[in-house]
Amino acid sequence: MAVACYFLLLDSPSLSPGWLTSDEVRYLEVRQLASNNHSGRHKGFDKEIILSVLLDWKIYLLILATWSNAVPNYALKFSMPEIIKTMGYKSANAQLLTIPPYAVGAASAYGFSVFADRFSWRMPFILAPQCSLIVAFGILFSKAADIENNIALCYFGICLACFGMYPILPGVNAWNVCNIPNPHKRAVAIGYLICVGNVGGIIGSYIYRAEEKPRYPTGYGTSLGFAAAGIMACLSLEFCLWSANKKKALMTVSEIEEKYTEDQLQEMEERSPMFKYSL
Repeated sequence: MAVACYFLLLDSPSLSPGWLTSDEVRYLEVRQLASNNHSGRHKGFDKEIILSVLLDWKIYLLILATWSNAVPNYALKFSMPEIIKTMGYKSANAQLLTIPPYAVGAASAYGFSVFADRFSWRMPFILAPQCSLIVAFGILFSKAADIENNIALCYFGICLACFGMYPILPGVNAWNVCNIPNPHKRAVAIGYLICVGNVGGIIGSYIYRAEEKPRYPTGYGTSLGFAAAGIMACLSLEFCLWSANKKKALMTVSEIEEKYTEDQLQEMEERSPMFKYSL
């Protein structure tokens, strides 16, 4: 796939006339120029950019939202065959029965991404999957102790968990990218979010304890807790960004231009009153 991508992945909009119109190519090129207007001021390694990412409160709410995916995702990924075996299935069938939940997760990730992009609104399409996780792990937490008599319900819970897990990370990453106009800071923030977000995988690797099967209260309970924390993080971030946009809207464009120079507005980046946060 890597070799194929080298030849097939296009480097710029101008090389895409086969599936983009000339107007679309021109629009994408202008947008690229506009989004990279910091390039001339960038001088290699910049500690200020790294510090600005580390001190950005928004990214820590996004990390918490990422953990609502990473913790249950890594945990369930490693433990799903064993959970299905506790339903009474043999090893080969238990492995085969892991396929439908992942298929549901793939369809869910694609579907939520399409609608989030169509409405240009990230929060609802992260929140809905997180609520699905609450329901899924609520079912498993309460019914897994008697899993042999609740096979259909618990298997539905596993599928619903996959339905909720996989759309979260694309939505969180897109929300992060949309709210950082400086491309150099954006690059650092993407790496930082993914790096710290994947720490949730370390937590998830240790929460399903063999001696607790088939109920797995630590595994299901911890996953439920991180899903709830992710919901609170998303709602808090949405409210803060909405409040910031409302405050910025109090100034007219002429008032902003009178108060700030173009260089000052550019230095302010996302804090600029001319910049509107994506919700």
